[in-house]
Amino acid sequence: MTEQKRRNRLAWVDRTLCAACGVCMKVCPKKAITIYKGLYALVEETLCIGCKKCEKVCPSGAITVKDNLAEIDYTKCT
Repeated sequence: MTEQKRRNRLAWVDRTLCAACGVCMKVCPKKAITIYKGLYALVEETLCIGCKKCEKVCPSGAITVKDNLAEIDYTKCT
């Protein structure tokens, strides 16, 4: 995802770093996170409500919610 899209506050996932463990997807009350073909997570930014449930369950602390959107720090993602 480009830096411009990040500045426009879209939720994003770095596909090359996501482990596709699915923990964040399971707790999302709006079903905003899906695992694409078992390879990586996709976040539907129009559904994310910033509830922070995914942030709380991420075992490596890689998910944070900023400006009511989930973001994933793939340097921490396991």
